[in-house]
Amino acid sequence: MAIPLGIENKRQVYILIALAVVIAGVGGYEIFGGSTPAPRPVPAVAARPANPQLATEIGRAPAATPTTPHGPEAIKLSNAGIDPTLHLDKLALCEGVEYRGSGRNIFSAQSAPAKIETPVAGARPGQPGVKAGPVVPEKPKPPAIDLKYFGYTQTKNKSIQAFFSRGDDIFIARSGDIIDHRYKVGAIMPGSVDVTDLGYNNTQVLHFQAN
Repeated sequence: MAIPLGIENKRQVYILIALAVVIAGVGGYEIFGGSTPAPRPVPAVAARPANPQLATEIGRAPAATPTTPHGPEAIKLSNAGIDPTLHLDKLALCEGVEYRGSGRNIFSAQSAPAKIETPVAGARPGQPGVKAGPVVPEKPKPPAIDLKYFGYTQTKNKSIQAFFSRGDDIFIARSGDIIDHRYKVGAIMPGSVDVTDLGYNNTQVLHFQAN
C-alpha cells in the first residue's frame, strides 16, 4: 500500500531529480562534447649540415639534426655506404707519377749534386777571401812635447825649480806653473819632470838631459 507523501516531501524529490539531471548533463558534456582536440606537434626544423658535399660523398643524405635549447646537435655519421674495396688500379696510378722538378731529384742517387757557391768570406776573420769590414781610423797620437829638461835648483824653502829650454828660449818653472801658455809642469824630480800638454790633455815624462 502506497504511503501518501506530503507537499514538502514532493518538493525535495523534485529538487533531487533536477540536480541529478544537471549533474548528468555536465558530466556528459565534459566527457563527450567538452574535450578539445590535442594540438598537433610542431615538427623540428632540420639543421643544414656544415658540409653537404661530405654527406653526398659517403653515400647518404644529410641527416636532420634536431635543435636543442642550447644549440643544434652535431651530425652523427655512420659507416653505411662506405666502399672498403681496395682499388689497385688507382693506387698504381698514384705510384707511377714521375718526379719532374726543375732542380735536383732528391729521390735519385744518380742525380747530379747541387752546386754549392763559394763563400764570399771565411768563417774567421783574417782568412783568405775575407772582406775586411770598414776601417776605423786610429786616433792621432799627440805630438811629443818639445821641451828640454836640463837642470833644477832648490830654494831656501826646499821648493824645486826646473830649467827648460825650447829653441833659444829658457824657462824656469815650479810645480804647477804653465810654460808658453801650453805646458803645465807637474812633479819635479832630479832625474825627470812630468809635463802636461794642455792642448791634447796629454802628460809626458821629460828626462834630464845635460847640455
